[in-house]
Amino acid sequence: MITHASYATEPWVLRERGFHPEVLPQSESVFALSNGHVGWRGNLDEGEPHGLPGSYLNGVHERHPLPYAEAGYGYPESGQTVIDVTNGKIIRLLVDDEPFDLRYGRLHSHERVLDLRAGTLTRTCEWTSPAGTTVRVRSTRLVSFTQRAIAAVAYEVEAVDARARIVVQSELVANEQLPGHDGDPRAAMVLESPLEAEDHFAKSGRLRLVHRTRRSGLRVGAAADHLVSGPDPTTTDSEANEDLARLTIATVLDPGERLRVEKFVSYGWSGARSLPAISDQVDAALAAATSGGWSALLDEQRGYLDEFWARSDVEIDGDEQIQQAVRFALFHVLQAGARAEQRAIPAKGLTGSGYDGHAFWDTEMFVLPLLTYTSPDAVAEALRWRQNTLPAARERAVQLGLRGAAFPWRTIEGSEGSAYWPAGTAAFHVNADIADAVVRYTCATGDERFDRDTGVELLVETARLWRSLGHHDHHGTFHIDGVTGPDEYSAVADDNTYTNLMARANLFAAADAVERHPRRAAELDVDEEESAAWREAAEAMHLPYNDELGVHEQHTGFTRYQRWDFASTRPDQYPLLLHFPYFDLYRKQVVKQADLVLAMYTCSPAFDAEHKARNFAYYEPLTVRDSSLSACCQAVVAAETGHLRLAYDYLHEAALMDLQDLEHNTRDGLHIASLAGTWMALVAGFGGLRHHGERFAFAPRLPEQFGRLAFALEVRGCRLRVEIGRTTATYTLLSGGPLAIHHHGEPLTLDADKPQTRDIPPVKPRPAPEQPLHRRPNHQPGREE
Repeated sequence: MITHASYATEPWVLRERGFHPEVLPQSESVFALSNGHVGWRGNLDEGEPHGLPGSYLNGVHERHPLPYAEAGYGYPESGQTVIDVTNGKIIRLLVDDEPFDLRYGRLHSHERVLDLRAGTLTRTCEWTSPAGTTVRVRSTRLVSFTQRAIAAVAYEVEAVDARARIVVQSELVANEQLPGHDGDPRAAMVLESPLEAEDHFAKSGRLRLVHRTRRSGLRVGAAADHLVSGPDPTTTDSEANEDLARLTIATVLDPGERLRVEKFVSYGWSGARSLPAISDQVDAALAAATSGGWSALLDEQRGYLDEFWARSDVEIDGDEQIQQAVRFALFHVLQAGARAEQRAIPAKGLTGSGYDGHAFWDTEMFVLPLLTYTSPDAVAEALRWRQNTLPAARERAVQLGLRGAAFPWRTIEGSEGSAYWPAGTAAFHVNADIADAVVRYTCATGDERFDRDTGVELLVETARLWRSLGHHDHHGTFHIDGVTGPDEYSAVADDNTYTNLMARANLFAAADAVERHPRRAAELDVDEEESAAWREAAEAMHLPYNDELGVHEQHTGFTRYQRWDFASTRPDQYPLLLHFPYFDLYRKQVVKQADLVLAMYTCSPAFDAEHKARNFAYYEPLTVRDSSLSACCQAVVAAETGHLRLAYDYLHEAALMDLQDLEHNTRDGLHIASLAGTWMALVAGFGGLRHHGERFAFAPRLPEQFGRLAFALEVRGCRLRVEIGRTTATYTLLSGGPLAIHHHGEPLTLDADKPQTRDIPPVKPRPAPEQPLHRRPNHQPGREE
């Protein structure tokens, strides 16, 4: 989208000039506002035209049956789909009885601005109605970070050149009509009218609707209050029915006069609380918001984000597009998780209904690393949500004949929602990904209470699964057979290297955790024999390797498969899963997304530098990046292995996944993991951040396109700033300390306000790896083809 002429490249805002229906669905995603609890897509205030109307509450979903051609034991019986809850955004305008609609009349100017520091979406336009009356409309919208149930809009209409009769209709609307399903399996299922009315109320400026989902039994409340200011006389009238509550405001404006409406909207939901309790909840949240007023909400929002940017900002000299993109990414990842508070962080955040609103392993392996170093409280809450879903995960493990917990591949409320078991149930690595997030958070924060109360239980139950899923052969080697790794084009394989390495780390971490917390271990019925069995399995873990090629295998036997016929694959046949049967993909050397390459980042100590270089060179020509999760991982390992230009190109692809709509599905919501991957490519790629146990290490190197890269991290109660130039890197401890780190293998101890600068060693030259035909990373201006 930012290649569209109406979008400018600016460091702290995303600005759209003019009205462009051809990118309206995409703009609704990129202009979405949320706080992890409430999400509003960036629809126009008047509601129409729209691509996908969307108002979301994290966790609110509907159940639906999962169809199977042939049923099988252990198949999940029902799925979960995020639903569009009551829309509080809508403010309709009539000018002398003409509806304000950008498709009619004459539009003189139109601009929308997402301000990343203020946390607001502003809109300004000047429009002449078909009858010839001109008005200016200004609106500012926010979803509050400090009051998690609250969203608000300030809406203003000004008469320009003649007296105008103005009517504003501010609404709460439930069961909006949604566009039809387009057949893309990545898109959400459409559920017609999922909300059943239970209560409606309208009096003065107060509105309220309460509904209940038909199948999942969740009660949803939305309420609104208004502050109206305009010339005398300005009248108001309110009404409500089952799916609509409306405040109608009428006045007459002389040229230069304005009508201003400040609208506060509160949301609440529960699967257990009564109708009166939900009504009281949303009314109370509304009272708290209106007591401070609009200006207080703006001030709180700016203060919250000032603190976020102080600890999280990434600065780049030499690439304005990436500078804008990484701040856009940081902002949206924060929006996805800031106030989720023991709810999932979905793959699309709360920006759209893609992937049915499900959370995947993306959360733990892409989103939580960023939040660990920038907003660690959100990480603790996300992992407590996983802990809260342990009963469902334990039940699933029993159903599969396993011990411990089998966490779901895709879910909203904790039960498995994948109807395709080779890419769902068999992708057990999600267990180790959760364990990895636990270890990372605990080591980065030193949060001992979390370690004891949450971390131990998650580590124990995931370790139990690995010990029961795998087995020792007659040589004593431990194998994990019949699993699917990150690469979904290789399913139900033996000894996936990523899975085995991550499981090994999981088993060691669980054994260490029960030693730290023996009382907690006893509560979980862990004895010394079980802990010893975890260590034994970890130490004997098999890692498949091809001696002839000198590379690690993605899984046992992978390197003997027939290579995919890339020469006969047309550019329009990507992604492959939409054009070729899985049967053909599963038995060929073709990689959907970084798998073994990802393992070289997440389990870096398991590979020496030469193996990383050889492995990367082998898997690059096979990796088609049919997943938005791949480019950022490849950027990290490309940077580590000295391919800085390639890493830069992969960074661009990850960073611009949504801003340029590279996968043509941004209309369904943003790719939150790829956005987080932008930070990963910069901080772990060009910054060289690696975190294993208590060791925090950096190995920075910049591509030629950057003059400087600087970023901040929160580590062990310290705020660290890293500034990387062409030949040197400077580490400054802004608060806390002392802090031990490594720079290209050299140990450093940092004290507050005492920067240390070190030289950056030169890159070892290596032959550039190839990519599959038609699948080179996103081309950048100035690059030779």
